[in-house]
Parts: sequence; C-alpha cells; structure tokens
Amino acid sequence: MADINTIEGLQQENRKLRNSVSELSEFIDKASLSLHWVNSEGIIIWANQAELDLLGYTPQEYIGKPIRNFHADQEIIADILQMLAADQRIIDRRATLICKNGDLKYVNINSSALMKDSEFVHSMCFTKDITEAVLAEQKKDKLTAMLGEKEERLRLAIVSSGMGTWDWDSASAKVSISERSQHILGLPNELCRKEQLIDLVHPEDRPTIFKQIQELSERKTDGHFDFTCRIINGYNGLIAFIRVQGSAYFSRSEHAGRIIGTIIDITDQKIAVERSAELVAIVNSSYDAIIGKTLQGIITSWNAAAEKLFGYSSKEMVGQSILKLIPEERHAEENYILERLCRGHSIKHFETVRRTKSGKLIDLSLTISPIKNDLGEIIGISKIARDITAKKQEEHRKNVFISMASHELKTPLTSVLLSAQIMQQHKELFGEKSAAMGSKIENQVKKMMLMIGDFLSVAEVEQGKLQLNRSSFNLRELMRDCIADLGTHNHRIELSCDASSELFADRPKIDQVLGNLLSNAVKYSPKGGTITIGAESVDGKIRIFVRDQGLGIEKKHQKNLFKAFYRVDNLNASYISGFGIGLYIVAEILRCHGTRIQLESEKDKGSTFYFDLNIPLNSSGV
Repeated sequence: MADINTIEGLQQENRKLRNSVSELSEFIDKASLSLHWVNSEGIIIWANQAELDLLGYTPQEYIGKPIRNFHADQEIIADILQMLAADQRIIDRRATLICKNGDLKYVNINSSALMKDSEFVHSMCFTKDITEAVLAEQKKDKLTAMLGEKEERLRLAIVSSGMGTWDWDSASAKVSISERSQHILGLPNELCRKEQLIDLVHPEDRPTIFKQIQELSERKTDGHFDFTCRIINGYNGLIAFIRVQGSAYFSRSEHAGRIIGTIIDITDQKIAVERSAELVAIVNSSYDAIIGKTLQGIITSWNAAAEKLFGYSSKEMVGQSILKLIPEERHAEENYILERLCRGHSIKHFETVRRTKSGKLIDLSLTISPIKNDLGEIIGISKIARDITAKKQEEHRKNVFISMASHELKTPLTSVLLSAQIMQQHKELFGEKSAAMGSKIENQVKKMMLMIGDFLSVAEVEQGKLQLNRSSFNLRELMRDCIADLGTHNHRIELSCDASSELFADRPKIDQVLGNLLSNAVKYSPKGGTITIGAESVDGKIRIFVRDQGLGIEKKHQKNLFKAFYRVDNLNASYISGFGIGLYIVAEILRCHGTRIQLESEKDKGSTFYFDLNIPLNSSGV
C-alpha cells in the first residue's frame, strides 16, 4: 500500500483514483440502463450509450439539446424539472419520449438532483423502457373494452328479443336465471334448483323434457337442443308456451358439467298461428269469394268460393291483375276503390259487375277493406264478393211489377179524382153533403197518387232511370201549390218565402220532395201545431226547409232515416201509416240535383228538414 504522506505515494494514489473514475465512467457509459444528466436550464449535458440507443440519436443530436424537445407530454417534463429544482426525488414517473424515427417510447423515470450550496447543478436521471408492458396493457384494455361492448350488445339484443337466459351447473344442480326468465317462468329468485323448473312444466310435456335430459346425460346428442313446451306460470298459474334452446359443455368424464341456454315466451305466436289457421279454414269454407291483392292490383290469394264464382282456379289467378275480372268500361272503379282504401276507408256493399272465365257478366256486391301491418301501414287489399245476380233479377221483376201496377192504378184514381172535384163544383146538383164527401175523397186520392208517385220513383231509382227535366220556376208558387194539395185542417201552415225567388230545377221532382216533407210533418205532428215551409239565403245558395213541432227523431234513428223502407221504431208513432219510402225518394231526387237532405231534430221538440240549391244567375235571391 502506498504511503500517502510522500509525493510518490500521493501520485500513486491519484493514479488509482483516476483509474477507478475511468472504469466507473466506462461502466456507466456502457451500462444497459439508460442514463442522462440535465442542467438547471433543462439542457442535456450528458447521456450514456444506452440512452442514445433507446431513442436512436447520435451524441451530437441529443446532448446539448433541451430535454423538452424529446418529451411528447410537455406538462409532464415541466413538472419533473420543477420538482428537481426543488430537490424532490422522482420515483417511477411515467413519461412518453419521442424517438428519432418518430416512434414513441413509454418510460419510467427515476431522478434526483445534485445540489451545491443549495443550488441545482444537474439531475441524475435513470430511464427505464416500459414500452412493451404499456402496449400490452393498452391491448389488454382495448380487448377488455371490446369484450365489454360485445357483452353489452349481446345483453341488449337478448333484452330486445324478449329472451331470458339460464345457466345450469350440474355439479350443484343449481340454475341461475336472468330477470327476464324469472318473469317468464314466474319464479321469485334468480337462483333455483332444476327440480323447481321441472315442476313448472306441464305434466303432459314432462316426458319430452326428461328424455332431453337423459340424452344429454348419456351424450347421445351433440350438446345442442331446441324444444317447445308448456309451463304453468309460478305467479299466476296460467299456461304459457315457451321455446327453450341451449348447449351443454361436457367434462372429461363425458358428463354435461354445464348447460347454458335461453328461454322465450312464444304464447302470442302460438295463439296467432292458431288464429291464422282458423281464419284460413273460415276463408276456405266461406260461401263468399274472398280475394287478396296488392296495392298494385295483383291477386295474392283466391279461395274455393272465388274459383266456383268466377271459374278460374287459384293457380290461374294468383299473380294476375284483378283487371282480368273487371269489364273494360268499369276499370275506373279500381282507381276509386284504391283511393278510398289508401285514405284508410273500407267500402261496404259496393254493387258492380264482373266477368267470369266463360265471359258471362255477373252482378256482385263487394265489401273491400285495407290490409295493414303491425305499424298500421296499408300493405294490401281484401275483397269479399257476393253474387247478387238472382237478387238483381228479383228486384228488376219487382220494379217492373210496381211500375205496371202504379200505372194501372193511376187511371181509375184519375177518374175518381175528377168525379170528386165535379161533386164539389156542382153543389146545387149533388147537394152540400156530397160536395163535402167529394172534398174528402179528393184529399185521400191525392195521398194515394203521391204514394203511387213515390213507388214509381223507387222503381226509377233502382233501375237507374231517375232523370231530371230542369226549368226555371217561381219557388213561392210551388210552395203554395204544395200547401193547397196537402189539404190539412188540423195544422197551421206558414209560408216564409220571397215572392221573387226563382229556382232552376226539375219542378215536378221538387214538388214531390216538398209534398213528402209536408206530409211527414203533418203525420208526425199529431197534436197539431205550426208547420213552416220556407226558403232563405245561406252562403250564396237557397236553403229550403220544412219545420214542424211534432214528435222529433232520436239521434240513433237519424242516420238510417233516408234508407228505403226504413221506419222509426217508436211506440208513439206506431199508428202512423206509411211504407218508409218517402224520405228515401227525397234523398235520391236531391242527390240527382247535386245536393242532400239534412235534418235537425230533438225528441218531443220537432224537426227541421232542409236542403240547399244553387241560385239561378238571373235571380235576385230569396
């Protein structure tokens, strides 16, 4: 050992120290752990080779440069430099460094400050590369997030489908069921034993379930199963249909160690299928032709009655246009039907003519309805066709008979009317009593002739022969004639119409309308009272009305009042004569004039019947 008290000894000791420092410097410089120093201004003043290799820089590119240049997160390096200046140690601080090629390196930094006289000289920083660990962690987090997302999607899909899930551990014989499964099965808890589930199965379906379990236990299946059974709900005791699907996972001993599956309540589907089967049976056995078609008029269904009625088989018609059955001159009807249905309306008892396979034209009554999906959208059209050829022929024969009988009755009644009028005109010849009798005969004959006129009009309407012969006439004069023809002495008749009012219409037909309305007003005002017939100007038209103070008409009867042969079922009016055709004729005559009869009425307070007609251009109005 050298004597350090001599010059030679000191020199020898210095050489040893220099060698040690040199060896230590070389060791640090070549160490595998990355090291660098940073001065108080944040400039790199030294870095070992491992540090340079880590980031890919040369000493000239790295040493002497601000350490901030090599950090991706400026907030982190600023915080590190601030802590070092305050003589605080940095332990495993994560940072991100920028390599020369642009890559990022994730590192842990451990650093402390070299202080001299309480002044920061430089830092001593160890940089540990943890890039692989961070990337692995990021990959794990990404996979975990993806798995969580997929699990959430699966959960949402299961919830939206109405399915319940279950998990059976055969070792413990316990079954975990989801909240939806609890609701379907009627079980109070999410954990139960398999015996509890089997007890819910309908007794008639249990043998099938036991067979499934046995085949799984004996590995006679591939582990997948799918069956339908009935259950008795544990909450309410009601029977429901469920579909059970699942897979078994076998242990090394070939036993089903775990079975996982789903449950879905298919009761509504079962009921829908049964109802559909019933509807199919009803359609196929119906005596009426039932036809389904698309909104474009393409036939989609054709029952046996349609085959019999039209002569075409289902094979010949499905896929064909409905126009195949419609005579060319009636093609416009199809557009009318489609427009009504697209607005959501049904069409009932639409009478028309269609052509059979043999070319024969037949009279039909059609009932047409829109077919809608679950969203209420119209996706098709259903037609029910009933053959009314025989009915039409019978109506024609009836109308011919009525027409002939009415004409035959008119001749003798005209003679009786003339005789009654002569008896009144020649009192000196026939006497006062005969004249009075003639007046009564005249009134009754006029009533009969009005009734005959109504029957003739019914025949004309039903044969489509009701025609108008329009002319200009004075409305007030027509009303006065109607009052005169009425011949009532028990009621006060008021006329409210301007003397200058003119109409352009079919005078005899309007006479018939007013005659019917006045006659009804008299009939349904048994205690007398005032009846008003008049006209007024309303919205640029003439409103003609007949108002009484009679029995009134209940709301439930008003919509049917203008149908042929309809009479109000009212005990208070049971003694009143009539066939129920007067108001029907009124409605049809006014329909031909482009207007309609309307009613305002209240029980026991009277009625007002009215209709509007256009004012002639040369008229000054009412």
